[in-house]
Amino acid sequence: MNYYIADTHFGHDNIRRMSNRPFNTIEEMDKTIIDNWNSRVTDNDDVYILGDFSYKCEDPILYLKQLKGRKHLIIGNHDGKLLKNPACIDYFVEIVDMKMVNDNGTQIVCCHYPMVEWNGYYRNVLHFYGHIHNNFDNETNQYISKVKNAYNVGVDIIGFMPRTLKEILESKNSL
Repeated sequence: MNYYIADTHFGHDNIRRMSNRPFNTIEEMDKTIIDNWNSRVTDNDDVYILGDFSYKCEDPILYLKQLKGRKHLIIGNHDGKLLKNPACIDYFVEIVDMKMVNDNGTQIVCCHYPMVEWNGYYRNVLHFYGHIHNNFDNETNQYISKVKNAYNVGVDIIGFMPRTLKEILESKNSL
């Protein structure tokens, strides 16, 4: 099974306020995301993390070692510290800027950043992205939410857990 998620921001206390996350502490937020993740993902599943796995955290390995599944990192703007740690890199199957995923015959372009058009756009290839969180007043968010086959898989949008293709398509950002 494939799962998708973006912008977990493990260890980033200010993200609770910035994205209006419903958690009283960073510990509560991190634990909730980890528990939600592990309640559905098995060690045999692939999880596509569309950037910003952790931020301002001393040791991302503390999170990586707790999470089930084969992790694929699509690099986000806050993944620099993680990428400088060779021990962290070993937790990922791959680390790429962008990825075309074939999910049971459905093609998906995964990128941290929302794009107006992508490879296969005119052939109904989907685009999963993160980066803009749940900032609905943002001009980019207002525009991209109207783009055909583009789906925000940011944790703030998809209920603080990795989601399947089917769940994402059924929700169109309403989870």
